[in-house]
Amino acid sequence: MILLSGTINGLTLVFSLAALVLGTGASYLIWQQALKNKSRKIISEAETEAEVIKKEKILQAKEKFLQLKAEHEKVINEKNSRIALAENRIKQRELTLSQKIEEAQRRKNEADSIRDNLTAQMELLERKNEELSKLHRQQVDQLEAISGLSAEEARNHLIESLKEEAKTGAMSYINEILDEAKMTANKEAKRIVLQTIQRVAAENAIENAVTVFHIESDEMKGRIIGREGRNIRALEAATGVEIIVDDTPEAIVLSAFDPIRREVARLALHQLVTDGRIHPARIEEIVEKTKKQVEEEILEVGKRTTIDLGIHGLHPELIRLVGKMKYRSSYGQNLLMHSREVANLASIMAAELGLNPKLAKRAGLLHDIGKVPDDEPELPHAILGMKMAEKYKEKPEICNAIGSHHDETEMTTLIAPIVQVCDAISGARPGARREVVESYIKRLKELESLALQYPGVMKTYAIQAGRELRVIVGAEKVTDREAENLSFEIARKIQNEMTYPGQIKITVIRETRAVNYAK
Repeated sequence: MILLSGTINGLTLVFSLAALVLGTGASYLIWQQALKNKSRKIISEAETEAEVIKKEKILQAKEKFLQLKAEHEKVINEKNSRIALAENRIKQRELTLSQKIEEAQRRKNEADSIRDNLTAQMELLERKNEELSKLHRQQVDQLEAISGLSAEEARNHLIESLKEEAKTGAMSYINEILDEAKMTANKEAKRIVLQTIQRVAAENAIENAVTVFHIESDEMKGRIIGREGRNIRALEAATGVEIIVDDTPEAIVLSAFDPIRREVARLALHQLVTDGRIHPARIEEIVEKTKKQVEEEILEVGKRTTIDLGIHGLHPELIRLVGKMKYRSSYGQNLLMHSREVANLASIMAAELGLNPKLAKRAGLLHDIGKVPDDEPELPHAILGMKMAEKYKEKPEICNAIGSHHDETEMTTLIAPIVQVCDAISGARPGARREVVESYIKRLKELESLALQYPGVMKTYAIQAGRELRVIVGAEKVTDREAENLSFEIARKIQNEMTYPGQIKITVIRETRAVNYAK
């Protein structure tokens, strides 16, 4: 409206000036009238436009109101639907709960009925037991009156009369069972074991705690030692191996209990001697490269072993641990060769017995996996190996065979005793393992002293490298039947109290000698 007034005033001024210029009053009136008409027209158009804008705004406000109302009704409908759904669920739960309460009440009524029936039956049984006890007592009284002995006296007399006969009969029965078992099971077992051993040829590798590194000349020893011993100290610190440089011609001794460390030191020393550049920085670089090479070789050995044995699907970490077995030994027997031998023996034996040879071979290969962990937890190697196999998702049969091959867990499958037997066969065969002289002599003395504890034993001799024990008894102190019992008892005591490879044969010798002298 302010703009419109300004426009009118402007037009008035313009027309006034025009009238003055023209100088006529009539013209001024005409222009005055035209100006008024023009202003009324502009005011009319402005009012019309304002009315249109007003209607549009009202329509927009109505549309916005209807839109908000629709959205509000939609939200209310959704809330109502959710409330209705929740009410339906609650009703359903109430119905289910009432059904369960009715079922529980019905079962309770049935249980009460059954309990009442059982109570009545128990009362009836008690009455019958009382009647039977009275009848039994009457019969016992009649028998005591007829025999002239009380029941306790008759029982003791019968026990004493049958004790010796029962003992003799039981031992005779045991001997008959053993003889029959030897004729059947022992023959078949020997056939399976011998056939299994004959079909497996294993390479024996004896691992020591030292490795001898040969050099071309003794001049190289000085370069390996370095100025003030810095090279040899750097090499020992990097490898963890004690390096002994003495007067031995053209040889350096690498000493460590860990065969992997000794191998890393040997290979690193070989590269350093071949290259000729020997200084602490070069030593550290070569040792790191050699460790990576040995780790790659371990993986390659593990993969090649599983491929050779036809074992598939092993976890990569188990394959790496199998490769590490190459650098471990047990009683002088290379662990990888021992595990391969056990795997082949177990596979053949399982096939002979109609079991799964693949499972047996897999368990045989992994049975000593607990001897080569990266860390050294305080657990027996069989239990540790079982836990590692469980960790890497091996089958329960294999895990049980690993954990029970030293009887540290209960055997639950038929594969477990096969692996245990094959482990004993591989370790007990002649030449498989080395035994310390002191422990060997101690075991022989324990064998002989154990048999000497029995009455009637005069002398004992451990022969065949401790695999046979001969016991000499006095003929006047021990009968033939007692000699059989003695061999059985000695064998059982050795089995329960001693640890030994393979088996021990106990032979009891009883002889009568008649000696006279001709003078």
